[in-house]
Amino acid sequence: MTTHAQLPEIRYEADFTAAEKKQARKSVAGSAIGNAIEWFDYGIYGYLIVYISQLFFTFGENDGAIPRILAFSTFAISFIVRPLGGMVLGPLGDRIGRRTILIFTIVMISVSTACIAVLPTFESAGYLAPVLLVLLRMIQGFSAGGEYAGAAVFMSEHAPDNKRGKYGSFLEFGTLAGFSAAAILCTVLTMVVGEDGMMAGWWRLPFALTLVLGGIALWMRRHLEEPETFTDDAGKNNAVHSAPQALRSLLLKHPGQLLKLFGFIVLVNVAFYLVLTYMPSYLTATLGHDATQANLTLVLIQLIMMALIVPLGALSDRIGRRPLLLTASIGFVVLSIPAVKVLQTGGLWGQIVGIGTLGLLLVVLLSTISSTLPALFPTSVRYSGFAIGYNLSTAIFGGTAAVANEAIIGATGNELVPGWYLMGAGIIGLVSVLTFQETAGRSLRGNVIPGSDDQLRLDRGQSLIGRINR
Repeated sequence: MTTHAQLPEIRYEADFTAAEKKQARKSVAGSAIGNAIEWFDYGIYGYLIVYISQLFFTFGENDGAIPRILAFSTFAISFIVRPLGGMVLGPLGDRIGRRTILIFTIVMISVSTACIAVLPTFESAGYLAPVLLVLLRMIQGFSAGGEYAGAAVFMSEHAPDNKRGKYGSFLEFGTLAGFSAAAILCTVLTMVVGEDGMMAGWWRLPFALTLVLGGIALWMRRHLEEPETFTDDAGKNNAVHSAPQALRSLLLKHPGQLLKLFGFIVLVNVAFYLVLTYMPSYLTATLGHDATQANLTLVLIQLIMMALIVPLGALSDRIGRRPLLLTASIGFVVLSIPAVKVLQTGGLWGQIVGIGTLGLLLVVLLSTISSTLPALFPTSVRYSGFAIGYNLSTAIFGGTAAVANEAIIGATGNELVPGWYLMGAGIIGLVSVLTFQETAGRSLRGNVIPGSDDQLRLDRGQSLIGRINR
């Protein structure tokens, strides 16, 4: 039994000094921009998949959906190595610090993505072209295995306990900003240079821009400090020394927490990648909608999501994470198939209503995950647990979502597959959310699981004292 002397104290935003508030805001900005770059890369790959499939995967007599499936498979391959990145970088983040690993990941992500801009195509280099593309996607995937988990943990440990939802929502704001920037850039570029211009080489520009963005993120992260939550705990627990030991420790001591995270991330990833990455291809190649109209509709929905995400994150600080997560999970179970049916009717309004419904449910999830998931683990294994559980689930269900849907539609001819897929993920996510303890307003400090019975008792007492002191 953990004693009260070991239990952490809740820190309110009002308790922060001016310097601490400044550092917390800098940590949010540094985390968010790196996250934006990671998803900018995934976004441009998704939006340029039509050109990449033709330039890198048109082998011999291959036609139809085969090059597109191969291109989506390359997208999926980058996810296969993400668990390896999580198993290596997560434990390192718990041992040597979050900031050091975040500097490493942003360099690797930026360089590997920018290198795609100078790759030869199949026409000029043969099979070497797709091999090099796969290699770069694997490097990007390995780095991403430590990026998102590290950014979320770093931000959460810097944030005030009573404002963690609001602070955390900016991380996902960065995610949507990266995707929106990718959508806007690729759409405008296609409108300006045309399909022929994109095939002639303009598809390379978005990948090249990542190097500039990465330089800005690197400069920002070099000026950040480790969160006190981590530095106060550093050296107190020496159980995690390597990736195998971290995995063994997590499986033995926190298997339930890993399963909760794994199941919830099934829903988050399937929804995220189907709605924001696969949808451009589904609307144009499968349903035959106009590419420009489809892309602009997605941009509009993403901008609306960006406007909602911070208010929703702040709302979770007031009413708790679980009510929002339960609402979104139930929504995906009930509304996914109707939303996809509306998409099939065609037309601008059908796209707005269909994608808008799915986007609204998705943004409710996104607004809370960066504050919810770090709170599933104690400080000594927080980075490890998040990175390993998150990336295992992402590898199996996130990166494969697009190629699985494409293949199933191709085999069955059933254009409702994305709706059924989302509904199934919604059921899995709902089961996981029902097992979550409420952690809004709980401290992340110390080696106890936030929301545990011992901590909840102390938190109630400290919350009452805090109100009396005010």
